[in-house]
Amino acid sequence: MSSEDLHVPREVLSQDGRLLHYAITSLKEELDAVDWYRQRADDTEDEQLREILLHNMREEMEHAAMVLEWIRRRNTDFAGHLKTYLFTDAPILGIEKVDTGRSEPGGTSPADGGSGSAGVTIGSLKGAR
Repeated sequence: MSSEDLHVPREVLSQDGRLLHYAITSLKEELDAVDWYRQRADDTEDEQLREILLHNMREEMEHAAMVLEWIRRRNTDFAGHLKTYLFTDAPILGIEKVDTGRSEPGGTSPADGGSGSAGVTIGSLKGAR
């Protein structure tokens, strides 16, 4: 049960915090199931069983996507990060550099005298398909 993973008493959690916990726990469970089915499919010698396991894996991916979409709709912080990083072909760490204003991971921002590219926006990276 997901309430067993709570780090604070349930009574102290806001409704949003509790529901987000349930969603995150469910997402983890769905992703675990994807991993388990994939491993079993890779390990079986029986082609029919492999196809069934891969079918089940894809069902779990669908469930994970549904929960992730619920999280996106309910949590603006998650929504912002998902908007920044998903569905782009730009280098992931490059997106982070631009999004955080750092010239390098752990580096300084252009405002701090770093060598970052001023004027580059995430929007321009997302258009690169």
